[in-house]
Amino acid sequence: MLTPYVLLAPFVLVFAIFIAYPLLISLRLSTQQTFGPEATMNVGLGNFFFLVRDPLFAKAVINTLFFTAGSVFIQLPLALGLALLLNSRLLKGRAFFRLVFFSPQLVGLVFVGILAAVVFEKQVGLLNVGLNAVSPAWDLDFAWLEVYVMPALILAALWMYVGFNMVYFLAALQNVDRSLVEAATLDGAGPLGRFFAVTLPSIAPIAGFVTLLSIIGSLQLFELPWLMLGGGSGAAGAGAGPENRGLTIVTYLYLQGFEQGDLGYASAVGWMLALGLIVLAVLYRLISARGEEA
Repeated sequence: MLTPYVLLAPFVLVFAIFIAYPLLISLRLSTQQTFGPEATMNVGLGNFFFLVRDPLFAKAVINTLFFTAGSVFIQLPLALGLALLLNSRLLKGRAFFRLVFFSPQLVGLVFVGILAAVVFEKQVGLLNVGLNAVSPAWDLDFAWLEVYVMPALILAALWMYVGFNMVYFLAALQNVDRSLVEAATLDGAGPLGRFFAVTLPSIAPIAGFVTLLSIIGSLQLFELPWLMLGGGSGAAGAGAGPENRGLTIVTYLYLQGFEQGDLGYASAVGWMLALGLIVLAVLYRLISARGEEA
């Protein structure tokens, strides 16, 4: 009788110590204003009331949503397009191209972030130099990391994650029922018709899952702007870029908690983000359940 409990005990213990307990502590912290590790003052829901009026938090939310939109409406269609291309039997060297597009995942986010910061530099950056070579009218002083921060971050993330999402789509495409494709072809459907009538409905569950992962990952954006904008001079501190153009929700949380020392306010930011992600996951589950019923 005790065997199931003994087997579950390690998981329950690890969950309690490393997940449940920190969550409870952060929830308590969100109702306090902290001034260092020992000085605290209970403020109730004051942190949350201030949060909805905080212009820097609003800036972080807008920047993060802008990046999320780029991930969903640029990165995912491109990943699907590459998957469709690499799924074609007419293309030679498909294994090589799959490795090429997936390779940024092999070197890691830190390497990609540091390399992207160099690529987007003025004068000597690979992107400005390349664009200037194509069109001499292009300004070598084009300030990607000063003015066009979020587009630069979207491009860097595109390089990092398009191959990763491509793998998901490729796996889904290889499981599409070929008999349905052949039947649509016999009915006179062209490539576009077969895609919308057969392929897209077949890969819809994976497409929804990849979209959810992309949104959640984008809303938790931190490492990439921190690495690319580490020398920024925004009002919120390094990692936010000039005039906080690269400030994200998690970056703001980090700056408030570990640079300003207000762990209570940082916890409130974290809980607001967590609630948003929970709502997003519930909506996805409801939409998926309706799709399965249909």
